[in-house]
Amino acid sequence: MINYSEALEIIKREISELKPGIEEIDLLDSYNRIIAEDVIADVDLPPFDNSAVDGYALAFSERNEWKVKGEISAGNYSPVAISEDEAVLITTGGKLPGNADTVVPVEDVEINNGTLRLKPDVFFKKGLNIRRKGSDLELNKIAVPAFTKIKPKTAAAIASCGREKVKVFSKLKFAVLATGDELIPVGEKPANDKIRVSNIYSLYMAVKEQNHSALNLGFVKDDRNLIKEKIRGVLESNIDFLITTGGVSVGKYDFLKDVFEELGVRRKFWKVNIKPGKPIYFGVFENNDKKILIFGLPGNPVSSLVNYKVFIEPAIDYLFKQKETELITAVLQNNLKKRDGKRHFARGILYEENGVWNVTSEFSQSSGNLVEMSASNCLIVLPEEIRNPQKGDSVKCIKI
Repeated sequence: MINYSEALEIIKREISELKPGIEEIDLLDSYNRIIAEDVIADVDLPPFDNSAVDGYALAFSERNEWKVKGEISAGNYSPVAISEDEAVLITTGGKLPGNADTVVPVEDVEINNGTLRLKPDVFFKKGLNIRRKGSDLELNKIAVPAFTKIKPKTAAAIASCGREKVKVFSKLKFAVLATGDELIPVGEKPANDKIRVSNIYSLYMAVKEQNHSALNLGFVKDDRNLIKEKIRGVLESNIDFLITTGGVSVGKYDFLKDVFEELGVRRKFWKVNIKPGKPIYFGVFENNDKKILIFGLPGNPVSSLVNYKVFIEPAIDYLFKQKETELITAVLQNNLKKRDGKRHFARGILYEENGVWNVTSEFSQSSGNLVEMSASNCLIVLPEEIRNPQKGDSVKCIKI
């Protein structure tokens, strides 16, 4: 059985061979998509010298009094020649007159009968409050590099380069399938030994949270032939990832890992030294130039979602060169039981107090407890070598 770090490296190595497509879409539709090319400035930014404030543009000198001559507002420039003893009213973003080199803010001056005078003790020097042409970015320089995730601030920079459309990586295609005789649709009320099929909903949402495409395949009973035909059809479809839940442990009806390999999936690993989520299966299916990554996750709802969070999510970020998941150092507020050599991902509640992160974890840590999972906002990472961490210890946490 391999450890967590080894398993994640295997997944990263396999996912790095995927070649996501590229498509061009409207900038307005690109939120949270990942840019597939460098966006180059087609003009200097800003494209002209302009005022950073509402004020008065003038040619700097040692004087403290000027005559006001006209005005320039943003978008309404007209050439104004000013002499050494003249100033022109200018609004924020307004283009500077050719011989102006300084802007004095309106709040720093007094106006009397068309004469501008500095207020006492005002800071005044040459070049004040001017945004120079190209000071943000020069023509033909990279404004936004490839592999940037598009956010509102990114969109503004792209638009400033004259781009109404942008090339982005195509969304990865996931299929999600649950297995188990105990499963029933969520619209039915459980009776006897049945439970609602909740895993496909959490995993479907996890895929969507990363802004990729998800196909809900529903669930199939623990019938080897039914499962095999279902998986066969999925492997013939145009997907990049297949995620299953249930059927990968060591029970009598845990057929999935054998079915995968009967259909040509190459096993990369089965079982990882973690808790929860130990029975995870990872394999690769290749047919001509098509490669599908297969994740067989445990049926327990907490285990399956933890597996996604600590294996699949960071692997996707790795493929698209996104920052690694941030680990927050927090002070543990209660003792935790950990007697084995597994890496634990314990549910907790992370909060900040007086500039210090704290985390409490008074949950049962049952891998089947959906209520605890929904109430938590982090996973407390307890490495293999750690035993029974105590209140006051520093721990690493992953926000969820």
